Amino acid sequence: MKNSLIKAVFLGLILSAHSIDAQVQTVDNSKKMEWFKNAKLGIFIHWGIYSVNGISESWSFFNNYINHENYMKQLNGFSASKYQPEQWVDLIKESGAKYAVITTKHHDGVSLWNSKAEKATTIPKNSLAGKDVLTPFVSALKKSGLKTGLYFSLPDWSHPYYDVNTRTKKRYEIKSNPARWQNFISYYQGQLNELSTQYSPDLLWFDGDWEHTSEEWKASQTLDLLRKYNSNIIINSRLNNHGDYDTPEQGIPVVPPQNQYWELCYTMNDSWGYQPFDKSYKTPNMIVRTLADVISMGGNLLLDIGPKSDGSIPEEQIEILKNLGRWTSKNEHAIYETTRGISFDNYKGKSAFSTSKKSLFLYLEEAKKLTKIYGLATKPLSVKIIGDPSAVVTMDYNAEKTLNLNFSKVKFDKDVTVAELAFDTPPVFLKDFKKSELSLSKILNNKNTQEAVYDMSNVLHNGNNLLNNEGLTSDGLDMKIQKTPSTNPETLQWISKHAEAFFETGKGLPEGHFSGMSALSKDKQTLYLFVEGVPTGPIALKGIKNDIARIRIVGEGSMLNHTIYNKLYWSDRPGIIYIDIPKERLDKQLTVIAVLLNKPVDLYREKVGAIENNL
Repeated sequence: MKNSLIKAVFLGLILSAHSIDAQVQTVDNSKKMEWFKNAKLGIFIHWGIYSVNGISESWSFFNNYINHENYMKQLNGFSASKYQPEQWVDLIKESGAKYAVITTKHHDGVSLWNSKAEKATTIPKNSLAGKDVLTPFVSALKKSGLKTGLYFSLPDWSHPYYDVNTRTKKRYEIKSNPARWQNFISYYQGQLNELSTQYSPDLLWFDGDWEHTSEEWKASQTLDLLRKYNSNIIINSRLNNHGDYDTPEQGIPVVPPQNQYWELCYTMNDSWGYQPFDKSYKTPNMIVRTLADVISMGGNLLLDIGPKSDGSIPEEQIEILKNLGRWTSKNEHAIYETTRGISFDNYKGKSAFSTSKKSLFLYLEEAKKLTKIYGLATKPLSVKIIGDPSAVVTMDYNAEKTLNLNFSKVKFDKDVTVAELAFDTPPVFLKDFKKSELSLSKILNNKNTQEAVYDMSNVLHNGNNLLNNEGLTSDGLDMKIQKTPSTNPETLQWISKHAEAFFETGKGLPEGHFSGMSALSKDKQTLYLFVEGVPTGPIALKGIKNDIARIRIVGEGSMLNHTIYNKLYWSDRPGIIYIDIPKERLDKQLTVIAVLLNKPVDLYREKVGAIENNL
């Protein structure tokens, strides 16, 4: 009994100590991660010999699209003759980014710095440039006050000590030649020693960990090595579960990652490095809206640029960075040091909180007269448009805890307009508020037609079709909807025009797929999107696995084009769908778009993780 008691007390002390230690580690980690969490925007730089011919970095020889010897001949064309690292940094800083991550060495094994590691292939020693191109960039970056991130490939498909050479060829098996593998471990860890001592990075961005286990990489040992130089070093998620934050790639998350620290790495076109024939650039508008999307989910955007082999940056990329700078400088208060926004049930759009939670930011991607926030138990003190002191926003807060905002006297930003709601205490948002208090008769009697159709569409999105069994017809003709002297005829006309979107339709898409209200046909094969006001660019759909048969404007028949970005042919992850709507075809109240799918809607709501292949 006595021994049992002693054991219990001893075990309790151990568990208590472990708990205290865990708490300390958590506090330390959050302090370390503070600058990263607040940064919101970083710039990724893929620069290497692959820019000479404009082919896929490393993968082009790994996949046998070009043999290794011809791939490495690009060393002879990598000149860096127009390389001006200070101008790079100025442009990065102008974009509003708070950090940059540059590829010090990709999977091809070519190091940008003068690595002294055994059998290293480097730009200073082996290329036309004949000089260290990493050091001047990092020096300029640190001088500017931006944080330094270094990308480092764990695999090295060119190095004689590495086991893998191409997709179809291996040099040796580790189990039969462990000494050779240990030589590679010493090689890559030696390079990390060089990067740590020479550049003191704030962040290490690993890649390629999928080729070996954590034990084979000796990942724990590598982490200890890095912490020896910088105890606060931040590591991404690609060191076999030894990282500090998640790194989804290309696919904008539909469901926000569970990790409070995450970063979407994202290309401007379809390529990481410079490829002259890849003209599939997202527009500057799309990129700003992507940043707003990521901010609203509490993450960072790591936006990629691919300089040419002479060191110049393509004009399309400069334009995107400069427009980002225009928007971030105007709205910095609503970008940095923000946290994830409110539920889609409460607000059909993108939003974020200030760190104090006393400011709520709404990111408006369209010029519109009104929006609503539901289940808001705290009345705001004020509403303003950031960057435009002359703008006037009126608000009406009712007993149902619904806030109505009127933007009729606002000059909208060409990309995203930000409204700030200020509170004296962090606001309370109700989760179980009644979503269908409005009756059809009340909606039809509303003299404000735009508000009436907005309310009716919102109720439908939530799963309550007020027009079921109320005399609506499939074509909107010969409707038997009950009228009174107070019925607004303009609302009835709008219903007649858009009847198919309400005839036996049901609940819309869950949060994350479309930044607005929606509905689904009875057979779940037609998706109806309710488009408010005048969008600043093409409307966006995420996470739709289906093929699209056709897209049209409801009630007037115009067929619409769409473009899909970031769809990787070897992955089942869907790309992002952008739909252009001609401004002259927009409905003055609310435009409805019908998206006909090849089968009942199939939604992608899986966790968006790092890409681990590139066929």
